[in-house]
Amino acid sequence: MNDFDAPRTVHLALYDTLADWEYGYAVAGINDPEFQKRPGHFTVATVGATRDPITTKGGLRIVPDLTLDEIRPSDSAMLILPGNEIWNTDGFTSFTDKARDFLDADAPVAAICGATGALAAAGLLDDRTHTSNAAEFLEEVGYAGGALYRDEPAVADRGLITASGVAPVHFARAIFERLDLYEPEVLDAWFALYADRNPVGFYTLMEQHQ
Repeated sequence: MNDFDAPRTVHLALYDTLADWEYGYAVAGINDPEFQKRPGHFTVATVGATRDPITTKGGLRIVPDLTLDEIRPSDSAMLILPGNEIWNTDGFTSFTDKARDFLDADAPVAAICGATGALAAAGLLDDRTHTSNAAEFLEEVGYAGGALYRDEPAVADRGLITASGVAPVHFARAIFERLDLYEPEVLDAWFALYADRNPVGFYTLMEQHQ
């Protein structure tokens, strides 16, 4: 499914009020070759509606590497949409439009927290199993996919990953699985360490260096 010959780029969407805590595990894992099946096979590039700097929820200013009109699904390994406070405004439409382009082209999209609300409002969750912060959160946007909502930290269905804003580790694990980033035992150890705070996970990872 993910047997690419050339290095691939994962695109991280940037916009004002970006939720700093929701994408960190995923981006760190993708950019750090340690423990990976194919070290350095993936890299992360940031993408904004423009190249103007954005300010995250934590007050960090980040300049996008690219703009949305510069990326194509065929040139991307995945589009990651973190949560934010602008998901229900016209300023987010360009990102949901790009997500639609990706899904129509069978290119993966990963959305967490408020970004799932934007996808729901755009009709992109109507026919895919999904999750979010709460069923009631998505019901407020008036979407038609309520029967496919699952009360789980993260859900993957047909190229779309959705997650609760309080489940960044589960979100990252689903992304890693889709990218085939780690061997299964490595991913299990990583998750045991960061999700369950199980020290056995740490020692299992350290064994990979031996």
